[in-house]
Amino acid sequence: MNLDVDRRALVAVAAGGVLGAVARYGISVAWPGTPWATWVVNISGCFLIGVLYTAVDRRLPRLFLGTGVLGGYTTFSTATVQVAEAGLGYLAATLIGTLLAAWAGSALASAVRR
Repeated sequence: MNLDVDRRALVAVAAGGVLGAVARYGISVAWPGTPWATWVVNISGCFLIGVLYTAVDRRLPRLFLGTGVLGGYTTFSTATVQVAEAGLGYLAATLIGTLLAAWAGSALASAVRR
């Protein structure tokens, strides 16, 4: 078993995760008591993931921004819990919204690259 760790990748993911989690927390504090803050975070995060993975080819920036920042920013586990509070409409809005947002981000990045 290979236990060698790419320390640069580990630092990139950890640092990005801190930034993403702090951003998500800030939004939840600014917009408390509603599942829609989580919805906005997940939609915007998926849009940015679509942009990132279309526009950025290098591994370390993808790890920092995608796995780290956007992984720490988006929160589908919280969204799943909030379905119980908000109902199936929230679930549908989350699933459809995130898929459309990722597609839109990718389409925008593709258009800008041309």
